[in-house]
Amino acid sequence: MACRIGELVLGCHDPEVLARFWCEVLDFVVLDREEDYIEIGPREGFGGPQPTIILSRRDEPEKGKSRLHIDVNPTDRDQDAELERLLALGARPADIGQTGEEPWHVLADPEGNEFCLLKARIPQL
Repeated sequence: MACRIGELVLGCHDPEVLARFWCEVLDFVVLDREEDYIEIGPREGFGGPQPTIILSRRDEPEKGKSRLHIDVNPTDRDQDAELERLLALGARPADIGQTGEEPWHVLADPEGNEFCLLKARIPQL
């Protein structure tokens, strides 16, 4: 028997703002909402192949640099078109010392959480 990643938890100042952003990025929907968190996930709901994301309100940022970040892959367009879409949604380029030769883009969400836009890994529809 094995485990699966059921959810990722991201501490943030404003769960509403990040829920809107990540729902647009991933084509997710709000699955649950409580006073201090919002859970977003695939339209099919809980328990599928994709984990949900819990956006948990934190008044103070976590100390130190996060050791976990999200990588995303475009599913219905090429990487350049997806980069433009993500920037229009509010992502911004992030410099973590990359050379410019990498085949991915490092971005930050509206609260500065870094994530990477990789190339498409599944055939374009």
